[in-house]
Amino acid sequence: MDTLNTETPYPNTTKFKDQEKDISTMDDYVDEEELCPVEEVRLTVANTDDPSLPIWTFRMWFLGLLSCALLSFLDQFFAYRIEPLIITQITVQVAILPIARFMASVLPQTKFRIPGFGSRTFSFNPGPFNMKEHVLISIFANAGSAFGSGSAYAVGIVTIIKAFYCRKISFFAGWLLITTTQVLGYGWAGLLRKYVVEPAHMWWPGSVNVNLMFNILKALVLFFA
Repeated sequence: MDTLNTETPYPNTTKFKDQEKDISTMDDYVDEEELCPVEEVRLTVANTDDPSLPIWTFRMWFLGLLSCALLSFLDQFFAYRIEPLIITQITVQVAILPIARFMASVLPQTKFRIPGFGSRTFSFNPGPFNMKEHVLISIFANAGSAFGSGSAYAVGIVTIIKAFYCRKISFFAGWLLITTTQVLGYGWAGLLRKYVVEPAHMWWPGSVNVNLMFNILKALVLFFA
């Protein structure tokens, strides 16, 4: 008599359960202090790091400085309109990806040495464009757009002195005023880094959508690769 072979309607269910078990046990290898209690942050920000990815690359410096200068100029140019037009880092975050990947495909991969750096080797194209480079370029662009505020805050002081009070102010004095007010924010962030940056429970809602955009762009690159 033939035996009756029964099959489950979902034969890969155990495989999916094993994968969920592996994902759930990943938190065991992460320090509890590094786990953010906010679910939105845990879903968008990874707790792991790949130190082998190159960071200080030619692409990062070139595109970062270019995007910072470009956004600084454009936001200041449009700031004098009745309805100011503000270009934020999201624009650069999306637009810079195809440009950086194009540079990664055309730049030479030849390694060379620079006098004074010992046996260290450098290259204009150390490998594929990675997310760390992308994040740093976006930080450059965000600094150029005054962190989403458009033009630098102290530019208004210089404008009032020259336009409303008809007084003269030298370029050096105006530059020093604008630079000190901008750097003041970086100084406070550095002094309070231990309290407002490093703790996992300190989260910034405005940065969640930026991190989510990075993950989406990375997924699109992997999908079309």
